[in-house]
Amino acid sequence: MTSAQPNGRILLQQCLSAKLMVQPATEDEEAKYVTINRGLIVYVCFLQGANMEIVEKMAKAALNTRLSDAKNGKLVSVLDLPGDVLIIPQATLGGNLKGKVMQYHRNINKEEGENLYRAFVDLCRKTVQGQEKSKDCDVKAGTYGNRQVFSTDTNGPFTHLIEF
Repeated sequence: MTSAQPNGRILLQQCLSAKLMVQPATEDEEAKYVTINRGLIVYVCFLQGANMEIVEKMAKAALNTRLSDAKNGKLVSVLDLPGDVLIIPQATLGGNLKGKVMQYHRNINKEEGENLYRAFVDLCRKTVQGQEKSKDCDVKAGTYGNRQVFSTDTNGPFTHLIEF
């Protein structure tokens, strides 16, 4: 039996390349970035009630949904492409509009969210590394709980929201 409210959301977007700041610059160090080539950007948000079962469903959907154009014109998953994956924690996906203001009352608490996010990233990495086609592909991840500067090149936004 599923609840009326979702427990997690992912937003999937194909990309030609992407760059995400994972650590801002300080007086002593330059900012640090992760980059990917052609592949998939996965924005992740965990809501109240999320658990490892939801994490597994979200990871499976993210990696297996057919969104990328193959050379033959058919849509394939990032695993079949094969392509890189950039995972970005995105708490704002948990927002609901009330009047003119966004509210985030259904978001999971930060500690639980960070644990589920790490589990999601680990599961995606293991899945990609376990695929023969994807052995040279990278899975990169953003920093949970921080603002992150982001840029991407796409051949069309082709963005999809999936709720769990």
